[in-house]
Amino acid sequence: MQRRQFISDLVLDKEPPKALPAEQFQNKSMPTDLELGGGTIAAYTGTWGDAQVKHLLRRTLFGFNLSDIAFFKNMTMSDAVDYLMNIPSTQPSPPVNGYNTSTNIDPDISAGATWVNGPDNGDFTTQRRNSLYSWSTQLILNPDRHIREKMTFFLHNHFATEVEQVASPIIAYNHHKMLRENCLGNFKDLVKKVTVDVAMLIYLNGHLNTKTAPDENYARELMELFTLGKLPESQYTEADVKAAARVLTGWRINVNTLSSFFSDVVHDNTNKTFSSFFNSTTITGKSGAAGATETDDLLNMIFAKEDVVARHVVRKLYRYFVYYNIDSNIENNIIIPLANDFKANWELKPLVTALLKSQHFYDANNMGCYIKNPLDVFGTFIKNFKVEFPVSPVEDVHQAYYTIFIGSAVCGLTWGNPPNVSGWTAYYQTPQYYQLWLNSDTLPKRIMYTVAMMVGLQYRGGKKLTADVIAFAQQFSNPEDPNKLIQDCVDLFFSIDISSTQKTSLKQSTLLFGQTNDVYWTTAWNDYMANQSDATKKATVTNGLLLMLKYLLDLAENQLA
Repeated sequence: MQRRQFISDLVLDKEPPKALPAEQFQNKSMPTDLELGGGTIAAYTGTWGDAQVKHLLRRTLFGFNLSDIAFFKNMTMSDAVDYLMNIPSTQPSPPVNGYNTSTNIDPDISAGATWVNGPDNGDFTTQRRNSLYSWSTQLILNPDRHIREKMTFFLHNHFATEVEQVASPIIAYNHHKMLRENCLGNFKDLVKKVTVDVAMLIYLNGHLNTKTAPDENYARELMELFTLGKLPESQYTEADVKAAARVLTGWRINVNTLSSFFSDVVHDNTNKTFSSFFNSTTITGKSGAAGATETDDLLNMIFAKEDVVARHVVRKLYRYFVYYNIDSNIENNIIIPLANDFKANWELKPLVTALLKSQHFYDANNMGCYIKNPLDVFGTFIKNFKVEFPVSPVEDVHQAYYTIFIGSAVCGLTWGNPPNVSGWTAYYQTPQYYQLWLNSDTLPKRIMYTVAMMVGLQYRGGKKLTADVIAFAQQFSNPEDPNKLIQDCVDLFFSIDISSTQKTSLKQSTLLFGQTNDVYWTTAWNDYMANQSDATKKATVTNGLLLMLKYLLDLAENQLA
């Protein structure tokens, strides 16, 4: 099936310049006969052109622009992937107090100073959470050319916690800092860190787990979501969950240092025997400080089911970076070979690198089949149009990025707060998967926010985030040619082309303002370029561009990556 047909099955075509009726998304199901990508995990050796570069960047960055395309196109495919995988060795500076107002001033943290080292002032919990949201959004939208934020978001979805459910913004920050630091590290080591992480102990009741009242929440999700999955190959039992919960008793939180520690007083130091799925393994109960090592014994036992763990993780990465549909061919030719390599050392970086360099990843059928999440939509717009964000004062910086955080939340993705411990439904809920990002409420709001940024999205005291549409058009080689300008925009925005009929209709109803002769736009553009101080000429060009860009960004193709 062609990608044009694919997206048309979701949304009917429209005539310009009317808005897309959002209700067309209701009660639509994804086509089941979409042809899946072929190829193997062998290194891709085909054409390395604009299409392949943009496909790689759409899946590994939250947006890109023309300079990014040129930057990576000058490399080989292998070098481009290696560059993206080379994340900074130093972590970004922590969030700061940009939330003070004239009537509500944090007495412990001065403006511009970080709050992550405390003290943990409960009176400013909401403000510091909002600061964390703003800071994280800033990292996501930064024009960095590496995969760190995409991988951090993957891990946030995989090891889901909710900032709003964690008592302290400092604890929430430390959790996400841990994910960011380990985003391409050793997966098994990360599972151990997550297991004793304060945010996770709070979120899944690990800090309440005692020998007299074992709490099974974390033990269950450790197996079902984080390591083994719940396909038929994962045969752990309810008794295994109960035994694992007993193993994990004893982990506690120091409220003064906001760190975790092990207390043998509440630890179940008796033996724990598991089912035949785990080869009837018995974890020997230990007393004193040695009881903490039972957690390592548990994880070693789980990871000994290496095929099950490796395939579960690889499938989730595949659905995140490639496509949600995994048939028997993809399972045998992509998932299992990658999993076989992954289980050798549990390192994420070579696993993701192999996937992004594979023949399969660059198969044409894997392009344009992925519905963007809201942060992809906003990041793409902001980077394409080089929307300028303030760098000072700190209150402006905070509010500008927080405005985008709110926009993403309104559109269905509240960073830091997935809907449940399984993460966002778009990455696991059959059969719709990515389609779940779009409905009659969220789709119009995606369009509303991008259109608002074209004319000015207010964030603080009347200040605005605005796209300079004329500067955007000037990036292209022949902006005075309406046909070339439209095609250049289509090529940049979309992973699939639109019909020549659409482009002609679009041109006449926007850039030509109902005229039929291309010279109308060419004259208008050249007249403005010759006299850029003329407000009337500028308004003519600006209005034409706004109409054309709004139409393109309203199209269903703009939702695909």
